[in-house]
Amino acid sequence: MVDFQLDEMQEMLRELAHEFAVDEIRPNAEHWDLDSVYPKEAIKAAHEMGLLNLHISEEYGGPGLGTMEEVLVNEELAWGDPGFATAAYATALACAPVITGATDEQKEKYLRMVAEDGALASYAVTEPGAGSDVAACKTHAVKDGDEYVMNGSKMWITGAGYADWFFVLAKTDLDAGYKGMSGFIVDANSPGLNLGKKENNMGQRCSDTRSISFDDLRIPAENLVGGSESGGWMNAMKAFDMSRPNIAAHATGLARAAYEHSLQYSSERQTFGKPLHKHQAIQFMLADMKTKIEASRMLTWKSASDFDRGVLNTESAAHAKRFSADTAMEVTTDAVQVYGGYGYSEEYPVARLMRGAKVMQIYEGSSQVQRMIIGREITKGL
Repeated sequence: MVDFQLDEMQEMLRELAHEFAVDEIRPNAEHWDLDSVYPKEAIKAAHEMGLLNLHISEEYGGPGLGTMEEVLVNEELAWGDPGFATAAYATALACAPVITGATDEQKEKYLRMVAEDGALASYAVTEPGAGSDVAACKTHAVKDGDEYVMNGSKMWITGAGYADWFFVLAKTDLDAGYKGMSGFIVDANSPGLNLGKKENNMGQRCSDTRSISFDDLRIPAENLVGGSESGGWMNAMKAFDMSRPNIAAHATGLARAAYEHSLQYSSERQTFGKPLHKHQAIQFMLADMKTKIEASRMLTWKSASDFDRGVLNTESAAHAKRFSADTAMEVTTDAVQVYGGYGYSEEYPVARLMRGAKVMQIYEGSSQVQRMIIGREITKGL
């Protein structure tokens, strides 16, 4: 039997996240975006309220909740502001490959830092010449005694300027392609780790995004994720099965916010003697927005539920991420259209939401990459 009814705990958690978005995120969202202010204090407050990194198990100091609970929270945080949601979720993404592939000692140290101390972390995989094509990365690490020496660079690293540690994917065998890639946990204060400037992005400007480089950076061998050089690429990709439902939830919350603004505006704005929503052209736009948001949420919940039940969710997560990201872009574009000239002004929230939506189709695997994943999954065995 399929049941879309949330239990009491899930409803309370979603309500708590919504209240936080109303009280702490929305009042500050415009300022954060306009002045590119990293919302560190608000992230700390969300952590203290138990809204972040829900997937860290109780064994390492976390709440030990599921991906389903995470997507409920993340939709509300992105409803508050997508930039905040991205900034706040960066640590969870970095933790994912630690959860799925690290040793008990590594989990005890680094997951507990996040769960109990509120440490921040970043996922460092993308490079200037290796975005969707992760296997093309050039960053490499060479074993030297009981250390590895790393050289290379990463690009578009969310939260890099505030991270306490990084999950870094690097090649330990330059001739083995993706099979020669390994994961490392790199402390942010390591000599040889250099931060680039904060990028001036189109949207989600409160999210700190920048490049990092490694110049003969020495990493203790004990920080090799899982203690083995093999499987780094697969572990990093497996993390996306956990994270993509949450990015889909971000896109759903963003789209929902744009829709709600449009619905409210259409009841207040009059044209040709009647409210905007009385015009069939506008009403149909609002109806299409709502349908796509409902579908996005259902795809998101399905992919989260699959993961929590131990069902391989690579395909369902790709469906959710692709559809919800494209929906966020469509809905925010239509929201600007509903507002007309006012929608094009930064004085109104839909312009900021439209700018923030575009990256949803790019990061964590672009919409085109999600189609590739879906195509690969549905043609297996043919």
